[in-house]
Amino acid sequence: MTNSYSCSALMGAGVLAAVLAATSTAQAHGVVGKRFFPATIATDDPFVSDELSLPTISSVRTNATDDEPSSRETSISGEFSKRITPDFGISVGFEHQRISPSGQPSVKGFGNLELGLKYQFYKNDASETLLSAGIEWEVGGTGSKSVGADSFSTFTPALFFGKGFGDLPDSMPMLKPLALTGVLGVAMPRRSSTTTTSVDPDTGATVTSIERHPNVLQLGFAIEYSLPYLQSFVKDVGLSAPFNRMIPLVEISLQKPLDRVDDRRMTGTVNPGVIWAGRLVQVGVEAVIPINARSGRGVGIQAQLHFFLDDIFPRGIGRPMFERAR
Repeated sequence: MTNSYSCSALMGAGVLAAVLAATSTAQAHGVVGKRFFPATIATDDPFVSDELSLPTISSVRTNATDDEPSSRETSISGEFSKRITPDFGISVGFEHQRISPSGQPSVKGFGNLELGLKYQFYKNDASETLLSAGIEWEVGGTGSKSVGADSFSTFTPALFFGKGFGDLPDSMPMLKPLALTGVLGVAMPRRSSTTTTSVDPDTGATVTSIERHPNVLQLGFAIEYSLPYLQSFVKDVGLSAPFNRMIPLVEISLQKPLDRVDDRRMTGTVNPGVIWAGRLVQVGVEAVIPINARSGRGVGIQAQLHFFLDDIFPRGIGRPMFERAR
């Protein structure tokens, strides 16, 4: 059931991409100088723009714990971002999860609503550099407890960066298509702990348990190699469609508790994959590989269909609500 759930959504995304995709290179979205930064799947983007990610699909396997069996988690999520000014934007995101524990019935429901603010405070076309700051609010109590949505809110202030290497010396031409994007933030829950009480069915005694909620360091970055950049600005190596619009990349997403719990080991995933970017949409597919045993078991997959609203509707919803005065 889980496999058909994922495959059907992936097929639908592929068909929609084929219908909407155009053949020319992206023009406005995520462009700094000659560099086009694609929207990445596992880590947030360093730029502010009008965009829609729908759907983003993932399927991963989680480890068993003392309280829970191993499970397969499949999710379909979406995010809409809107520029208020050319440098300041807001976002809203949702996620529907299906959790299939080993040997038990599956549960499903929506996670908490996620709201975001982002301000792009630095842009240098010559060095292909972007810097932004933002904050994300996971709105506690808006999701379903059946899929583990917290009843309390979590705020994550973060710094974002993007750096293309087109400014490298001409003696290193094949490295110019490289780019690095990333995010560094700290997830801060509004509640430091949750206390629950239950009755032991055998003894009738009241049992009290305390779950600690630590502040969590979040680090993510993506290493990209832009074949469109190679073709257009370094050397035409004769790539034809669809390869001439592909950007191979490796994303790394890491988390580390900072306090309140004894086990503060880092967890995360390495996500190698590829993005195909057209003028109006892009499609990305990545593997999800845990970095250690605590991060999961087996290899998962994630895929995303992403719409460039600033290119699709340049005179409507795809433009900032308030333009700069000329």
